[in-house]
This record gives sequence, C-alpha cells and structure tokens, in this order.
Amino acid sequence: MRTVGVEEELLLVDPDSGEPKALAAAALARAEQDDTSVEVFEKELYDQMLEFATRPQSGMAELRAEIGRCRREAARHARDTGCAVAALATSPLPVGPSFAVGRRYRWMAEQYGVSTRRVCGCHVHVSVDGDEEGVAVVDRVRPWLPVLTALSANSPFWQGRDTAYNSYRSQVWSRWPSAGPVEVFGSVEAYRRQVADMVATGTVLDEAMVYYDVRLSARYPTVEFRVADVCLDADGAVLLAMLARALVETAAREWREGRGPAPHTVSLLRLASWRAARSGLTGELLHPVTLRPVPARDAVEALLEHVGAALADSGDLETARASSASLLREGNGAQVQRRLYGETDSLREVVAECVRRTLV
Repeated sequence: MRTVGVEEELLLVDPDSGEPKALAAAALARAEQDDTSVEVFEKELYDQMLEFATRPQSGMAELRAEIGRCRREAARHARDTGCAVAALATSPLPVGPSFAVGRRYRWMAEQYGVSTRRVCGCHVHVSVDGDEEGVAVVDRVRPWLPVLTALSANSPFWQGRDTAYNSYRSQVWSRWPSAGPVEVFGSVEAYRRQVADMVATGTVLDEAMVYYDVRLSARYPTVEFRVADVCLDADGAVLLAMLARALVETAAREWREGRGPAPHTVSLLRLASWRAARSGLTGELLHPVTLRPVPARDAVEALLEHVGAALADSGDLETARASSASLLREGNGAQVQRRLYGETDSLREVVAECVRRTLV
C-alpha cells in the first residue's frame, strides 16, 4: 500500500474581525515548546499562515485522524497568540502581505514582487518506488489534475470582493514563473535536465522552487500534487489524498503495462486548469481524455472510473464515491463560502463560520 502525507496551509485570522493576523512566528514558537508539535509545523513565506505536514499514512482513517489532530494543534497554538486558524485558500477580507524573516524569503519577495501574494494550498505526497516510476507517474496524471482543483476549490473572495472564480488561489499561484502544467518528460534524465536548466537561469533558487503542478519531491521519495486549494473540512483533504494515491497507482500500472501518457499539450492543459479554477463544480470542466467541455459531474465520474480499480484495491472506492457525491450535492468550499455570504451579507461572518468548520 502506498503511503500518503498531506501538507496544509492554514490562514491565521483575528477571531473577532476575521482579518488575517501576522502571528505565525509566535504560533511556531509556541509549537516548538510542545513535544507533540515539534516536527509538525513549518515556517512559510508569509507570517499570516501556519503550515503543517502529517506523518505518512497507509490507511485513510488514520490520515483523517492525523489531519484533525494537526488542525486542532494549529488552532491551540494560534489561540495562545490571540488568533484562530481558518482553512481558507484566500482571505475573504482585505489583507496586505507580511513576510516571514529569512534570507530565502527576502529574496523571493524582492525577486517576484506582487506575484508573491500568498495563498493557502494543500499538497499531497504519495510514495513511489524510485524516480523512474515517479517521472512515469508525473507524465500520466497530468490531464486529471484540474478535476482535483475543481473538487478542492475554496477561494472565491479576494481583497473583499467576489472574484467570479471558484479557485482564485490558482490564478494567483499561476503568476509564479515556475508554476503550472508541464510537458511529458519521458525519462528521469529529461526531468532532471529541465529542472537543472530552470535553476541555471537564476529565476529560481533551487529545485524546491520548481513549482510544477505535480513534481518529484525534493525532500521525500514521493510524487507531490500541488494543484489543490486547502480544503474547508478535513474530509475534503482525505478525498484528495485518496484520489491522488489512486492516480499514482493507476499511472504506475499503465507504465508497467507499457501504456504511454496522453499527448495533451501544455497549452490545452492550461486551459483545463483555468476552467477548473473558474467553474469549480458549478459549471463545465474539460474532460480529461477529450479536453472538450462536459458538466463537472461527468468529469468527476470520469476520474472515479479511471482510478476505480486502484481505489477498490486500497479499500477506498465506496468512500471516494460517497465523498465525491457529497461534494457535488453540497458544494465545494467556494460554494459554501458564497452561500454563507448570501445568508449573512458579511465576510466577517463567512470567516467565523469557516473557522468553526476547519475543526469539524
């Protein structure tokens, strides 16, 4: 069974006003004094977010418990500094950047300017048996990634306004010069050569700053999925983990059977990614196989069919189908936020309810 780990970036907010608070350094200092949190939390570019990483898990029930534990610990450390945590991919209320200290972060802020406006994502790591299998997986999962974006979309508001997007985080993130979909590599050598060439341009500092939508991790023996918004509730993150692991297993099986990757161009994959960010689950997506418009429900069903055998083998098929059906019925995080705003006419109330739901 492949192991899965999840990294989530949570927004630190004022519990009364809902506005972001730049208190990550204080929250991290609290975490460092706690033996249970010593290897959970990490510093990020912005001082208004707190990132955690779960331990690798084989079972989805264990992963769900781990995500819940990490979210509760984050909330506790935030509370000790006078703020709360919210699983929001962008702040609904206006916010100005507040950078964390450190040479690397100063370089990023100076180099990229306004493009460094930070957003909160969810990264899923799935174990692979070496770089050769990893690159084969990267090549084969590319068309399916926009469906993950649509399922996780949780960022409809930006600087106090409705953006008309389900995942505006994706649009902000796409400004980074090394982010986005990639071409088929075909070999580890080709993958490594491109990464080295990108670093050699001086536009990125190192391999860790190559922000492909899916990549070989620079730190772990995993493939890392980077297309998702942080999910409003932990069950959404678990669904992402299930689907990501099933995509990896399906791609690895195709590779071992000698089946090549889909020849979709980067230009078309960018369109599919944009459509997923714009529509989420409320309109049409581009079908991962045909790249033609279909109802979002059909694209989700195509993904479940594509990875069905892998989900069945891991014992996750029924849960994945039930969770997907619930999202299609109840809405992703973006739909929930818009519904809350429609009921309250208050972005502060939207944030308050999302703080509550983060810990459910």
